[in-house]
Amino acid sequence: YQPAPLSEKTLPDTFVVQISVLYKVPVIYSIVSGDEKEYFIIDSSTGIIRTRKNLKLEDFPVIFNVRATDSSDANIFNQVSVTVEVIDINDFPPVFPSSLVEARLEENLPPTQLVQLKAQDNDTGRNGFLTYGILSGDRLKFRIDEATGILYSIASFDYEEEPREYQIVIYAEDDGIPEKKRGYCTVIIKIID
Repeated sequence: YQPAPLSEKTLPDTFVVQISVLYKVPVIYSIVSGDEKEYFIIDSSTGIIRTRKNLKLEDFPVIFNVRATDSSDANIFNQVSVTVEVIDINDFPPVFPSSLVEARLEENLPPTQLVQLKAQDNDTGRNGFLTYGILSGDRLKFRIDEATGILYSIASFDYEEEPREYQIVIYAEDDGIPEKKRGYCTVIIKIID
């Protein structure tokens, strides 16, 4: 048996799976091995398995064995294994150390690296895997490396002819399940004479 994965937030007494056998007389169901931390409980007459307590992601997957025993003869039984997986829920959004960053850029420079933005995400695995993007601002003059978070100018600026300040809103987005989460940071770029 491989029931649908459970969330790490699954509450005690949640239905997991029902074990059933085809047999002429009633059987007694029991968990016989593999559930050393006692996460699960089985109803001896129905074969319904439920969670017994809160689940710890790091303990899973758990593979345990269920035995169905003939109710009138304990020497007649069969066993099946049950594999239960737990999914890490995307608990945390990415967070930038500062929500406002200032960068200075001299005029007449070729395209150049301005600043590296680095967000933190306290989730693990893909829930903590971040990519970066520009939410708003002048995309014709700036770009961000989606993997590294490095913000670049992609044009040359003229202090006398153009705006002397640009505001770019950057996001960091995780690859979370069931939904992605974002954190934001505003970068003010000042053009220097």
